[in-house]
Amino acid sequence: MKKILLFIRKVLKKSFDNIRNERLKQNILQAVPFWIGSIITGLIAVLYAQVFAFGEEMLHKILDWHLWMIFILAPTGFVFSWWLVKKYAPFAKGSGIPQVMAAVDLANPKDNHLIKRLLSFRILIVKIISSFVLVSSGGAVGREGPTIQIAGSVFRKVYEFLPDWWPKISKKNMILTGAAAGLSAAFNTPLGGIVFAVEELSKTHINYFKTALFTAVIIAGLTAQTLAGSYLYLGYPKTQGVTLWIMFPIIIVSGIAGILSSQLSVAMLKINGLKKKLKSNTSNIIFLFICGLIVASIAFFLNKDILGSGKDIIERVLFSDNKTEAWYVPILRMLGPALAFTSGGAGGIFAPALSTGASIGSVFADIMNLTDNETNVLILAGMVAFLTGITRAPFTSAILVLEMTDRHSLIFHLMLAGMISSIFSVLISRYSLYEELKLSFLKEIKQ
Repeated sequence: MKKILLFIRKVLKKSFDNIRNERLKQNILQAVPFWIGSIITGLIAVLYAQVFAFGEEMLHKILDWHLWMIFILAPTGFVFSWWLVKKYAPFAKGSGIPQVMAAVDLANPKDNHLIKRLLSFRILIVKIISSFVLVSSGGAVGREGPTIQIAGSVFRKVYEFLPDWWPKISKKNMILTGAAAGLSAAFNTPLGGIVFAVEELSKTHINYFKTALFTAVIIAGLTAQTLAGSYLYLGYPKTQGVTLWIMFPIIIVSGIAGILSSQLSVAMLKINGLKKKLKSNTSNIIFLFICGLIVASIAFFLNKDILGSGKDIIERVLFSDNKTEAWYVPILRMLGPALAFTSGGAGGIFAPALSTGASIGSVFADIMNLTDNETNVLILAGMVAFLTGITRAPFTSAILVLEMTDRHSLIFHLMLAGMISSIFSVLISRYSLYEELKLSFLKEIKQ
C-alpha cells in the first residue's frame, strides 16, 4: 500500500512539474487536499448515516417484538459503548464538536503534536461503532456531531499524507473546513456548514480560507447527494397563511426553550463532573448500568419517546395529523440525552436537541390552540431555540432548520427564535456546553 501511495505521489509531482504557470500550479496543489478530504467525508457521512439509521431501526423492531428487551439492551449498550471508547479511543466520547474546537485551538507550532489524540483514524472507527451501539440500545444521541469529528479526522489524515514538496497549507484551516464539510454532508445543509465553521469554530477572518471552505462544503454535499440522492433532512412542512401575530408565541417558546436547554447543559456538565470522580471500572459500570435501567424503565412503563435520536418525533409532529405531544415528552427528551450524552460513549446532541425543541413547540402550540400551520412554525422555532441554547450559535441553528425544511419564508421567524433563546440562555450559563467541554478536553490533553 505504501509503495502504491509513493508511486501516486511521484506521478502527481511529475505531472504538476509540467505545468508552466506557477500561480496556477500553486492554486491547484493547495486545493487538491481539500477536494480529496471532502470526497472521503461525503462517502463516510453517507455510510455512517446508513449504519446509524440501521441501529435505530433494529432497536424499534426488537422493542416491537418484545418491549421488555429494553431492560437488557439499555444497560448493556451503555456499558459496552463506554468500554469501547475508554479502551480504544478516550477522546472519541460524546459529540465530537468540542474535540474539533480544541483541535483548532491546538493548531499552533507548540501544541500541533497533540491534535492527533483528538482527530485520528482510530477515533473515526471507534466513533462510528460506539455511537451505533449506544443508539441501538436506546441512547438518545445523534450522528451529526460525531460526523464533524470524523470529518476533522479525515482532513487531518489527508494533511499528514502531503509530501514535503507540497505548498504549505494551514492545518487549522484544514480542520475548520473538514468540520464544515462534515456538517454539510450529515444534514445536507451546505449553508449551515459554512455558518457553523465561522460562528462556532473559527476565530480567523473568513477571507483566509473562504475558497477552501466553500469548495469543501460543496464537494462533500454533492458526494453525499450522489450516494443518498437529493433530499431534505426533514421535508416540507406546511406553513402557509401564517400571520405576524405568531411572533408572540415564538418569543414565549424561544425564551422557555433557551432557559431549558441551558439548564440541560448545566445538568450534563454536572453529571460529567460526577462521572469523572468514578475512578474504578466497577464504579463506572454500576453508574452506567443504573442509567441504562432508568432509561429502560421509563421506556417500558411510561413512553418510548425517551429512546433514540428523536427524529421520528420531529417527523410526527410536523407531518402527521397528530401534532400534540404529552406535556412530559420534553422532559423525557431532556432526560434521555442527559444520561446518554454523559455516558462516556460516542454520540451527538444535535438531533436530540432538535427533537426536544420540536416537542416543546408542539406542547405550547396545543396550549395556545394554534392551527396546524401555526403549530408547524412554532415547532420549527422551538427546534432553533433549543439548539441555540446548547450551541450558542443562533445563526447556525436557524440556517440548519431552514435548510432541513426548505422554509425560506420563515427566515425572520427562525432568526428571532435563535436570538431570543441566545439572550435567555446566557441568564443561566455564560458559556455553551461545547465551550465548557472544549476547555475540559484542552486541560486533559495537556496534562
